Amino acid sequence: MTASTFARVTALAVGIAGALAFGHAHAAAFQLKENSAKGLGRAFAGSTSAWGDASVVATNPASMRLLDGRQFQADLSAISFSAEFEKYGARHVGPTGPGTGTPVSGGDGGDAGMIAPVPAAYFHVPFGENDNMHFGMSLTAPFGFKTEYDRDWVGRYHGVTTDLKAIDLGASFSYDVNPYVSFGASVFVEHLTIELSSAIDFGTAIYAQPGGAQLGFRPGNADGFYTVEGDNNAVGWTIGGTFSPTEDTNIALSYRSKVEHKITGGKAKFTVPTNAAAVLAARAPGQYVDTTGKATVELPASATVSVTHRINDRWTVMGDVSRTAWAPSFDQVTIDFASNQADQSLPFKYKDTTFGSLGAEYKLSDTITLRGGVAYDESPTSYSHRDVRVPDVTRKWLSLGLGWTPSENTEFNFGYTHLFTNEPAINLVSATGSTLQGKYKVGGDILAASINYKF
Repeated sequence: MTASTFARVTALAVGIAGALAFGHAHAAAFQLKENSAKGLGRAFAGSTSAWGDASVVATNPASMRLLDGRQFQADLSAISFSAEFEKYGARHVGPTGPGTGTPVSGGDGGDAGMIAPVPAAYFHVPFGENDNMHFGMSLTAPFGFKTEYDRDWVGRYHGVTTDLKAIDLGASFSYDVNPYVSFGASVFVEHLTIELSSAIDFGTAIYAQPGGAQLGFRPGNADGFYTVEGDNNAVGWTIGGTFSPTEDTNIALSYRSKVEHKITGGKAKFTVPTNAAAVLAARAPGQYVDTTGKATVELPASATVSVTHRINDRWTVMGDVSRTAWAPSFDQVTIDFASNQADQSLPFKYKDTTFGSLGAEYKLSDTITLRGGVAYDESPTSYSHRDVRVPDVTRKWLSLGLGWTPSENTEFNFGYTHLFTNEPAINLVSATGSTLQGKYKVGGDILAASINYKF
């Protein structure tokens, strides 16, 4: 294998890491809706049009007129996500191409999922004549995901650890034209952090070179490792309008902007086995060395239509439809490395997705409210592009919730959702020609609680 071929292999292997480390990870894919225990209990139907949920400070500021006075709300969701790889096969590159050689060693990697906390907090205060203006602040986590496999698992060349977190701090303002029409906007600062790791099959890379076999190299007998980290701060915005044709019906429209993260200080760290270091230094100088990198990643824009209708003093029904614009943001990502490794443009081919939900609330008494909802959550990926880092699949939601108001100033809410999924399959080829096929058993449960205090 020539030095230029080494460069291409390295660019692809590290490029995948870089692209993911500079922005890839859950719900659909890595989008998180878990910003409200009250909303979770009805599958986020009426997420921006229902009365009395302070999460609208972040999702649609125009709906702050549906809040009752000054208040603070804190939410905490726990997402239990499991991803178990099964029915798998993996082979090294052989004489006639990828997947025709010896089997790749290793097990199934264990459960790559985890239990992750997702916090949120909101503050709202009305002001102006007749309280027709509103100010709010919010702290939310709109994107996030983590998978972690055993370091020596059978798919280690495709990914070991993926960890992405995005946290938003926002300020919101809205104006009520009258009791039936309001408009609002918010600006937020988003902090993005990513860590990613994977193995590199130096044994295969050197074995393919002239004389590599005579040096004792074989596929899988000289594994290296790399870790990529990056972070960035960027600014985004949300706008919305809320319209109430009657006192019992709210229609809310909102749009969240894409957020462009220009990462300039990403770090790639390599561990090269001793027996391969001298060969790499001679035949691929400047490759597989610790380096920095830069990339531009756009977290996607989304639009939501939300409707809530109060049937009577006890029953309220609601629905939501959201559209997330993954396609322009995650069609491909280009990585620019500071070392001798060639830049690489990688296709993700994410498609735009739709989330739809229907829900209802029943006021059992003056202090107890029951909730329920169902949802359809579409995945942006498919069999052709699904990877081990985010083994995502379209899912169906079943949600239940409970609200308790022990006093005029205090309200507690609890929500639970179970996700129903199929078994997503993968069929991958690594940068060094090893293949990985199999299916995942994936599942998810979400539990959330919140407190709202009016003062």
